[in-house]
Amino acid sequence: MSRIPASELPAWIAKAVTAFCATSPANSLTGNGGEPAWGAPLIGFSRGDDPCYPQFKADIGPFLWTPEEAFALGCSTAPAAAAELTVISWVLPQTAATLADQRAATELPAERWSRSRYFGEAFNEVLRRHLVDALGQIGIAAVAPTLLPDFAYQISERFGLASNWSERHVAFASGLGTFGLSDGLITPVGKAMRCGSVVARGSLPATPREYSSHQAWCLYYARGTCRVCARRCPADAISDAGHDKHKCHAYIREVTAVHANATLGVDASPCGLCQVKIPCEREIPPVLRNK
Repeated sequence: MSRIPASELPAWIAKAVTAFCATSPANSLTGNGGEPAWGAPLIGFSRGDDPCYPQFKADIGPFLWTPEEAFALGCSTAPAAAAELTVISWVLPQTAATLADQRAATELPAERWSRSRYFGEAFNEVLRRHLVDALGQIGIAAVAPTLLPDFAYQISERFGLASNWSERHVAFASGLGTFGLSDGLITPVGKAMRCGSVVARGSLPATPREYSSHQAWCLYYARGTCRVCARRCPADAISDAGHDKHKCHAYIREVTAVHANATLGVDASPCGLCQVKIPCEREIPPVLRNK
């Protein structure tokens, strides 16, 4: 049983995530202090038995985990029913300095962006472990699905390459954003971000989804306008048909990953040019708020 009253747990979790982001030396563009990789996080919650999760599985493929399945893999000796679980999701926004550098980039990602992709995502993993440990210390079992040994990528019949736990879909279910033409998630702090999540035992109030559809905050899908992300893509991987994963991944593998290795000496997969210098870079387009 939790040592924190249930009514206080959402605020306790939000404070734990926010404080760790603000104080951990791992939240940096070098991985060990200095300029932060991420700004202040957003946190959302969804129920383990939210109807979104089986729908995601039906759409993407049987390999996609539901919260119940992910929790059972991480806590095999004490699994829980879907209704007994809460998914905790967060969004880590890019900093103003990284955004400014990335706006000026056209063919290759800015160095700050590449650093955020490598060192920033390494911090995201540290954050997942930190929250699992922090919850454990107050008596709540939790699992970070992307850190499980069985986490992997497979081919979805409908969508191509896909992982068995999607942080963006979890963020959508947890009230943190909707999808755009590029497949990126448009959040209240924009599309230029990374997200993460943990599945925990316990039933907490879900964050309301203040949107009418999974594409409600994208100007193209809502109004047939914009397409700026498509014009920003150096691989020509975004069109009215959506996101061409094959073109995107080929450009990253053959161009931007090679560049990151040559300049930073790291095995990273940065690009993100479609996430900046666009109307939803740092916000929901104002005309679409509450749609």
